[in-house]
Amino acid sequence: MFFASASFAEDKVPDKSVIVSFSEKYIGILIEGLSSVLFYNIPIVNMPFLVLWLLIGGVFFTLRLGFVNLRLFGHAIAVVRGKYSSKDDKGEISHFQALAAAVSATVGLGNIGGVALAVAIGGPGAVIWMVFAGFLGMSSKYAEVTMGQKYRKIDENGRVSGGAFHYLKEGLEEKGLKSLGKFLAILFAICCIGGALGGGNMYQANQAVSILTHSFDALEKLDMVIALFFSVSVGIVLIGGIKRIAAVAEMTVPFMALIYLSAALVVLFVNAAKIPEAFSIMFSSAFNWEAAGGGMLGAIIQGFKRAAFSSEAGLGSAPIAHAAARSKYPAREGSVALLEPFIDTVIICFMTGLVITVTGVYSDSSVGDGVLLTSNAFATVIEWFPMVLSVAVVMFAYSTMITWSYYGDRAWSYLFGRRYITLYHIIFVSATFIGGIVSLEIVITFSDLLLLSMAIPNLIGLYILSGDIRKDTNDYIKKLKSGEFDKK
Repeated sequence: MFFASASFAEDKVPDKSVIVSFSEKYIGILIEGLSSVLFYNIPIVNMPFLVLWLLIGGVFFTLRLGFVNLRLFGHAIAVVRGKYSSKDDKGEISHFQALAAAVSATVGLGNIGGVALAVAIGGPGAVIWMVFAGFLGMSSKYAEVTMGQKYRKIDENGRVSGGAFHYLKEGLEEKGLKSLGKFLAILFAICCIGGALGGGNMYQANQAVSILTHSFDALEKLDMVIALFFSVSVGIVLIGGIKRIAAVAEMTVPFMALIYLSAALVVLFVNAAKIPEAFSIMFSSAFNWEAAGGGMLGAIIQGFKRAAFSSEAGLGSAPIAHAAARSKYPAREGSVALLEPFIDTVIICFMTGLVITVTGVYSDSSVGDGVLLTSNAFATVIEWFPMVLSVAVVMFAYSTMITWSYYGDRAWSYLFGRRYITLYHIIFVSATFIGGIVSLEIVITFSDLLLLSMAIPNLIGLYILSGDIRKDTNDYIKKLKSGEFDKK
């Protein structure tokens, strides 16, 4: 029915120049003012402030929590499989549903288009640093989700409200920092709404529309129709809240990951003889100061930047989804969350980076669109493979948009209550449409700016609460090792 209606509307699509010009003008003004501050390069290391900020956070929590990303990895898998679940645990969704919902927010276009751009700009070595950043991000993700569970709110109807705004406000108030906590919570909520509209929505819509119009000739001039279709589809799920989003994510996340990884494995199988050389190129580029793309430093910057954008570790977004999970111990849900950067960055992003490297398409400077660069890599094996990628891209983008719609919903409710929530819904679906038709450059900058800025208030609060996180972690691991959780 969609294709039929699209064909009918083809001759009646209005001129989009007015809409695009208006959008780009005012979004551009916002970007120019804020990006000069948030993406300011630190002179000594020549690295953007926000990238360095996230890097320090990952290193800090990995060391502070005694490599919790390794210590609780096996336990996390057991929790997701339901070994420690109980019907008496409070919450709205299961551990697996929470993981699927959070992964659906992270496994998006950053895994496909973002990784391709990182390799094109920073060289193949960016893939190695991306994986390393994902490993560190597992600890950051654990810390924020543990606090998100600890300070979540459950009303008389069983509806859960959780996220960084709660542990920033209440956690810091317990430390005697009430004013700071309130300020950081409000700042985070504002950034979260911005991140939901930008990186979690507009960027996804933009890249999904881009690859559909590129892969299917019949859709070439229907970008506005496709963008409108995404807007309506997102709005339908948004109204249903976390339960509907988790139900959709539970079904789609494993399927979309299987489609994409299977296609990537076919490409790698065909190029099996080139894989050893690709690994050699990636490692030499990662540690070579004179390599293409700015050498080692360029690879580090692009690797960490894309890993942060993709895994969202340290941003404070995942605690919103995980707060709804049925769990008795905050650290238990935190352990589930550390699987997200592993799935998202260590596995999926690495596979994309390896495909881009082994096929050699990253050297094609004429392609500035990340998704299209990955599409070209798939096409080197089978001519129609970009269509398979298109299906994965649409699923990735849609799943990301619906989960981020909930993140923004929670942040909006924290700031304004539920009274004006319909206004937020209208703004979100409108941003979906706008994101699908404006230029790629402005969408990427807008996305990175708003999404990554969430990390500033979030990590400040987590640093202050790090002692509590460490104590809760050690107590939980002690009980785990004693066999207390195995007792019926």
